[in-house]
Amino acid sequence: MATATKWVIDPTHSEVQFKVKHLVISTVSGFFRSFEGSLTTENDDFEGASVEFTIDINSIDTNQTQRDGHLKSADFFDSEKYPNLKFKSTSFTKTGDDEYKLTGDLTVKDVTKPITLDVEYGGSANDSYGNTKAGFEVIGKINRKEFGLTWNGVTEAGAIVAGEDIKISINAQFVKQA
Repeated sequence: MATATKWVIDPTHSEVQFKVKHLVISTVSGFFRSFEGSLTTENDDFEGASVEFTIDINSIDTNQTQRDGHLKSADFFDSEKYPNLKFKSTSFTKTGDDEYKLTGDLTVKDVTKPITLDVEYGGSANDSYGNTKAGFEVIGKINRKEFGLTWNGVTEAGAIVAGEDIKISINAQFVKQA
C-alpha cells in the first residue's frame, strides 16, 4: 500500500506572475507576493498528485500602487469581500518525461471554473539542510471575464485598456514533509 507524501510550497523560492495586454499593444506584468500551496502524491513521479493553492489578493504587485489599488477594488478582485484566489486540482496527468497537465477548479471572487495548466517538472534535489525539494514551472491562460473580472476601460480613441486573456506563470519549489 502506497503512503501519501505531502509537499508544501517554499515561498522564498517560488513566484506567482501574471501578464495582461494593455491598450492591446503592450504587456503589463504583475506578481502575487503572498501565497501558500501543497501537493500530495503517492508516486515518485507525481502522477495523480493532489494540488491546492491559495493566493492573497492583497499581495498583488504590478509595480504601480494606483493600479494595484484599482485591481483590489470592487471593479476587479474586490479583495475586501473576496481576499483569496483558490485552486484545487482534479487531476495531475503525466504527458511526457517531465511534463504534466494540471486540471482543477479555480475560484476567483465567487466564480469557480475548471482550468487546465501545463506543468514542467524541473527535478528534485536536497538542499544544504537535508530537505528534499521539487521544482515545477506552471503556465496557462484564462479569460478574466469568465471569472467575473469584467471591468472594461476604453480610451477616448476607442482602445481597450485591459485585455481579457491573463497569462499565468508559476515557478514553484516544494519541500517534502517528513
